[in-house]
Amino acid sequence: MNNTISIKGIIKPFNKKIKIEGDKSLSIRWALLASQCEGKSTSFNILKSEDVLNTLNCLKKLGVKTNLSNDKCEIFGLGVNGFKYKKNITLDAGNSGTLARLIMGLLVHSKNKVKIIGDKSLSKRDFLRVITPLKKFGAKFQTKNGKLPVVISGTRNARPIKYYEKKGSAQCKSAIMLAAINTNGQTLIKAKKSRNHSELLFKHLKIPIRIYEKNKFDLIKIKNKKKIKPITYKIPSDISSGSFFIVLTALSKNSKINIKNVNINPSRIGVLKILKKMGVKIFLKNLREYKGEKIADIHVKSSKLLKSIRCPSHLNSSAIDEFLVIFLVAAKAKGVSYFKNLSELNQKESPRLKWGAKILNLMGVKTITTNDSIKIFGNPDLDLKKKIVIKNYLKDHRVFMTSVIAALSFGGNWIIHDKDSIKTSFPSFLRIINNLNKRK
Repeated sequence: MNNTISIKGIIKPFNKKIKIEGDKSLSIRWALLASQCEGKSTSFNILKSEDVLNTLNCLKKLGVKTNLSNDKCEIFGLGVNGFKYKKNITLDAGNSGTLARLIMGLLVHSKNKVKIIGDKSLSKRDFLRVITPLKKFGAKFQTKNGKLPVVISGTRNARPIKYYEKKGSAQCKSAIMLAAINTNGQTLIKAKKSRNHSELLFKHLKIPIRIYEKNKFDLIKIKNKKKIKPITYKIPSDISSGSFFIVLTALSKNSKINIKNVNINPSRIGVLKILKKMGVKIFLKNLREYKGEKIADIHVKSSKLLKSIRCPSHLNSSAIDEFLVIFLVAAKAKGVSYFKNLSELNQKESPRLKWGAKILNLMGVKTITTNDSIKIFGNPDLDLKKKIVIKNYLKDHRVFMTSVIAALSFGGNWIIHDKDSIKTSFPSFLRIINNLNKRK
């Protein structure tokens, strides 16, 4: 079966209302926390991607019953530290760093050894960032150079810890939080600012948590919780997925889009702040709050004049998954854009900073890159006529989707490999793209 896609020419003007699938970060976090509840938890609009399906499969191996249908997902939780499973099991996280890292937090208390594996891309990523703090709880780990596979041996007497999380990694912070649920005492995390979905879910589940917000970091105090009641949750749409259509609209002529029911958590809207600074016409409507999360409909119009940006570094963590597509806006903007302190981009599914530069260079856009920064020399008149081939990118779904948006925005003849990569996070991406192209 052909796993490539060919795109020729710029997308025609469109005016559409679309719905994006459920937020991946929330889908995975809800599932893991539901496994710690006592009884049936239910979610609606859960993301049915490979990353989330792998989460459910891992929970099944740990003895947790799950039911997934078209409109909802049910998880029958076994309670805190209630996993029931055979010795020497292996959990396959596939491509999901969120799953692999967060589930380690729950396994700090495991009675038997558990082996965690992943695909080729995930096996290249750093796991010392979670192994180091989780060891402090008393768990033991076997790994080579901090990479997968990792074997974890839990402890029955996990002790509370104090830890300074300096990378701004929500995955690291969340793994520590999950481990802290079943300790005797109070765990203290000093965490660099990052997305706070876990904190909001903890509050909703009435897990003892206190958060003291400072300018550059948060102090998080967590005490153990013996019993957690089940949770019903309507998962909002994913702003990371929506960002591709925000940028496509901004770069297209005479176009408008309305993306319904999007999670606009303040720790996730760096992409909106950056794009607004660059002249993208973004409007938030129907603002509301749901279980601590902020929700809105996002309206976007074509942008005739895009401005370059010297991107403030404090926005990096809240836009870390969207920079590849942000770079496309910089390519069309007037002037030189500069993004710095982005070394975390190279800790993702692929070395994304390098791939961002590579895509732009193939398009004929000049860049200057270092290990953690990129200068992009924008060209408002950029109109591609040449052939561009994108392949060998470790099947990083965001490289694929960014390439599709670039092809539809700038023209040219694109051959993009590994289209199945979108199954990890956004299976309906190409279907929505095709709907935008439909004529009445």
